[in-house]
Amino acid sequence: MIFQKSEAEIDLMREPCRIVGECLKFVGERICAGMTTEEVDKLVYDFIKASGAEPSCLGYCGYPASACVSVNEVVVHGIPDQRVIKEGDIVSVDLCAYKNGYHGDGARTFRIGKVDEESDKLVRVTEECFFKAFEHLRAGTPLGDIGYYVQQHAEANGFSVIRSYTGHGIGREMHEDPTVANCGKRGTGVRLKAGTVICIEPMIAAGGWKVKILDDGWTAVTQDKKRAAHYENTVVVLEGGAEILTL
Repeated sequence: MIFQKSEAEIDLMREPCRIVGECLKFVGERICAGMTTEEVDKLVYDFIKASGAEPSCLGYCGYPASACVSVNEVVVHGIPDQRVIKEGDIVSVDLCAYKNGYHGDGARTFRIGKVDEESDKLVRVTEECFFKAFEHLRAGTPLGDIGYYVQQHAEANGFSVIRSYTGHGIGREMHEDPTVANCGKRGTGVRLKAGTVICIEPMIAAGGWKVKILDDGWTAVTQDKKRAAHYENTVVVLEGGAEILTL
């Protein structure tokens, strides 16, 4: 069931979402070659705790860290460890914060130093996919339109859309209805109502869209080992448009 949030509930969500956005900015200014993914996770943990919030990911279904830190071919749910980030890598950081009884969720993919031309384009296009969908979002928008605009832009640029993972509703729970796919047909699906809060999160691959899960049960990598990028914001649907809560 899709729950619409009241204005009071949306106001309560603004704080954890603000923390998510600021934490991603904080990480983006510090992540660099030579760091381990575990060190990135510590930046996230310390920032969220210092902000008076809790890292939603830590312990979620047994997940052992405060952020998902996914390097190159890792699509999502990369578990932070002693892997050293290198010049030319792309690294997505996906994190959530819990405060006021509500969650906020967001992700960015960072270029580490000078990256190759394809990786640079992949990161840029993935972010653009989010905004292509967002600009069409308002009360009454069919859910399938989000995936349609993401898929259209990704494939027009020669990339593929990861189908195994999706965006989602968010609120008192980190994952709520509806499922927000990154591919779809325009004009299909439930029409979103004002007050619906969702996470739109394109996950785009340079090669094929198929993934496999590693033995840790979390880490999802592209089957062809091509790179993937991830960009996410928490947004609220309004009568005349939508608002991004994590920027």
